[in-house]
Amino acid sequence: MIRKVLIANRGEIAIRIIRACREMGILTVAVYSEADREALHTKLADEAVCIGPAAAKDSYLNMEQIISATMITGADAIHPGFGFLSENSRFAKLCETCHITFIGPDSDSIARLGNKAMARQTMIDAGVPVIEGCEKPLTDAKEALEIAKEIGFPVIVKAVSGGGGKGMRVACTEEEFEQAFLVAQKESLQAFSDENMYLEHFVENPRHIEFQILADHYGNVVHLGERDCSVQRNHQKVIEESPSAAVDEELREKMGKAAVLAAKAAGYKNAGTIEFLLDKEKNFYFMEMNTRIQVEHPVTEWVTGIDLIKAQIRIADGEKLKWKQEDIRISGHAIECRINAENPSENFRPCPGKIQDMYLPGGKGVRIDSAIYSGCEVSPYYDSMIAKLIVFAASRKEAIEKMHRALGEVIIEGIQTNIDFLYEIMERPDYQKGNFTIEYLEKVLEEMGENKQ
Repeated sequence: MIRKVLIANRGEIAIRIIRACREMGILTVAVYSEADREALHTKLADEAVCIGPAAAKDSYLNMEQIISATMITGADAIHPGFGFLSENSRFAKLCETCHITFIGPDSDSIARLGNKAMARQTMIDAGVPVIEGCEKPLTDAKEALEIAKEIGFPVIVKAVSGGGGKGMRVACTEEEFEQAFLVAQKESLQAFSDENMYLEHFVENPRHIEFQILADHYGNVVHLGERDCSVQRNHQKVIEESPSAAVDEELREKMGKAAVLAAKAAGYKNAGTIEFLLDKEKNFYFMEMNTRIQVEHPVTEWVTGIDLIKAQIRIADGEKLKWKQEDIRISGHAIECRINAENPSENFRPCPGKIQDMYLPGGKGVRIDSAIYSGCEVSPYYDSMIAKLIVFAASRKEAIEKMHRALGEVIIEGIQTNIDFLYEIMERPDYQKGNFTIEYLEKVLEEMGENKQ
């Protein structure tokens, strides 16, 4: 039985995990950097341990310090949240070696699915649709160009160890290719210490559709429907919703079966997300699998009624899934907006600082996941997301109206945020009609720039 969980993360996801553990009667340990000494997660956890200086590499990415904190406090499990060490196979392996329960998949699954080339081959072997691409990792731009010609332009260059939109570039012509490859490779080296790249044919103007899955240790796998994450900027999601306006019941069943097949082919256990690209002809292709809880998990929780953090803990504790696929029902519509400390009018420049005053909305069907409070400091050392605003209603139209109302109530003084930008998106007829793809925000930003001139 898991009795005490150390949360190897910070911010709203640390708060989210603490709350789930408390409801389950599980003790919690927060870890924090020197910059986060007054952070909310350190106050809400049963214990808190400082693990190093402000820089993430010296604290939240410091595996040895986190393992030490786990042992010192007597925690028997670690929940990594998302980001930081959540998809680090070496960290998961270290937990296994130290007999600490890692609340997530095993280290082999993380390594296999975290390597984009290996994940792609796993899906090909399982019969899951994939985009045409190269069959081996590439490090040489000239060799890669020859393969790109065989695949056909446009192509997308991706880091084998990539994630979060890093190490990705699109080349529409041969002339653009070498520069795109070298820039993506440099990003990959900086972010993942890996120069290996791979290529795929670039599907133009698709939607980004992902399926949440849960898999236990006994071969049981279910999917919890889809999330539409097409509203994104620089491959970073901004607005997510479930279900997708582009997916009907027949397509949902087809994609869901592929997601379950993908998880089973990988021998996956715990919560995970299968990400697909959906083209205009409703053809879908495997893109990648995220071996962790997602930022956007609350929209799935709301339309299914399933607490994903609690499910993760129960699976890690050896429990069988209590649902079969026929038990999963998608009801209503949920939308999530990521509230970031950034200035959209200055190319989304991060805006850290002290929150002087704030008011967050409420009411039926409104949820806030956040770790901010009046007087807290938004650190320049970490991601700029400071809150997630999630709404639920009976229909997509009502959910948009509720999100519009809720965004209009948010007050955060002392720093700049993207709230007005999100508010404007909710007012756009194309968004309201569900007419958007992953290139949507680029067009919106172009229009906004033209209107200001």
